[in-house]
Amino acid sequence: MASRKQALAKRASRVRRQLKAVANGRPRLSVHRSSKNIYAQVIDDVAGRTLAAASTLDGGLRGELKTGADVAAAAAVGKLVAERASKAGVKEVVFDRGAFIYHGRIKALADAAREGGLSF
Repeated sequence: MASRKQALAKRASRVRRQLKAVANGRPRLSVHRSSKNIYAQVIDDVAGRTLAAASTLDGGLRGELKTGADVAAAAAVGKLVAERASKAGVKEVVFDRGAFIYHGRIKALADAAREGGLSF
């Protein structure tokens, strides 16, 4: 039986393989969730660089949030990454949830990014 770490890596690679098939050159909004924080990046896989990034560790958000591990923090990160992506000229992305299930903090971040102007 595979360990939890191996199972998560396998699920994440499966999700990313499916995303690359449907991306059509669009950047990828990648999300990582830890027990204390949440991170989001808009990545251009063709050029291999990060176009925009935000996390609960950013200076502006860190003082405003009660904790980095709740739905409100995820929504704030989603709005911030959407704002930074639009400044970089990105409007359409593909959503990469990685190995995480689409509910709770991941869903809150995605909804806030959509409200912020990203479409996926």
